[in-house]
Amino acid sequence: QVQLAESGGGLVQAGGSLRLSCAASGNIFRFNTMGWYRQAPGKQRELVASITRSGSTNYADSVKGRFTISRDNAKNTVYLQMNSLKPEDTAVYYCNTVPKYKVYGRDYWGQGTQVTVSS
Repeated sequence: QVQLAESGGGLVQAGGSLRLSCAASGNIFRFNTMGWYRQAPGKQRELVASITRSGSTNYADSVKGRFTISRDNAKNTVYLQMNSLKPEDTAVYYCNTVPKYKVYGRDYWGQGTQVTVSS
């Protein structure tokens, strides 16, 4: 069973915070680097944060210092704490492995969670 289930999005004012969660099936989560991606309207999906199984993290310059990625290996869950949110952070946020998990050769995605930041 393959699963990526994102949650925690919503509408927030600029400067506010949100915490996203992603529950992944064990076959996806267990041995992989996990990442949070986002796709804004009219833009390509981009990787914003990643974390290895041992906890090493990496961030896109646009979110560095504001977002924090973490994972709970016992719960097969990855989190994204987003602080000091900006209107340009508005996007649908997805979790996935890094590189992206494929099923029958195609990228597999969950439903994502919408984050909207108002100015």
